[in-house]
Amino acid sequence: MTSASLIRLFLLAAIWGGSFLFMRMGAPVVGAVWLIESRVLLAALFLLLVALVTHRALNARRHWRHYAVLGVVNSALPFLFFGIAAQTLSASLLSILNATAPLWGMIIGLVLGYQKISLRLISGLGLGLMGVALLVGLDAHLVASGAGLAVLSALAAAFCYGVASNYARSAPKVDSFANAHGSMWAATLLIAPLMPFFPPPSQPGPDIMIALLLLGVVCSGMAYLLYFRLIADEGATSALTVTYLVPLFGVLWGTLLLDEVVGWHTLFGGLAVVAGTFLVTGVSWRQLLPLRGQSHG
Repeated sequence: MTSASLIRLFLLAAIWGGSFLFMRMGAPVVGAVWLIESRVLLAALFLLLVALVTHRALNARRHWRHYAVLGVVNSALPFLFFGIAAQTLSASLLSILNATAPLWGMIIGLVLGYQKISLRLISGLGLGLMGVALLVGLDAHLVASGAGLAVLSALAAAFCYGVASNYARSAPKVDSFANAHGSMWAATLLIAPLMPFFPPPSQPGPDIMIALLLLGVVCSGMAYLLYFRLIADEGATSALTVTYLVPLFGVLWGTLLLDEVVGWHTLFGGLAVVAGTFLVTGVSWRQLLPLRGQSHG
């Protein structure tokens, strides 16, 4: 991996880690539905602008069913589940629970016959589940407030990403930019009918409006462009290493900007989740040391 790609990798992890910060800020104020509708709409408008400038076709008539599926399982549902969870859970915990997505993907793959059972897979799944149990069981705030549904909601979001990764095995071959662009519009249309039934609990101030703007344009629209550039330059497997960095930045932003307290159970539970994900996805140590043996271009 070149030094330029390494910079993009860390920038992407920082941006996606920041998405949990902005969701934690916005969800209690505007609610999950309005939070996520603003996110996908702003991302769709941003990607539309990019598509117009770069002359990239969407081919909606041909691929609308594919975009609809992606819009449901890769955007609308997981974003809504995280929006619900963000009304209760910390940004740190949200980012760590998000890292269980590859674990769910492998479990679904086992059920569907895409994956074969191995010692590495079983060890990774066990370690990941132990990490989640450590995070949830020893967090006094969660026990006191009875936030079990919020945790389940966050895990449901990660489960949706696991469904999306398995759907990609048999999905139509569509340009990755078009996938992002089309799925954002599909998610926008799917969530919009819910808005009249879930009005915002309160009026957002300037700080929340800025958070919503950054969540949609930067954490969704611009982040997709960075991710696709990484895939194009370094391949999908190397780009996957961002999974292990997002919780680091999620915890960092939550601690620095929201004064969230990170206990030892958060650190050890987070490490267990990330280590389990590392084992399950089968990424080599060489891919976690991107500059080793490579030129600095």
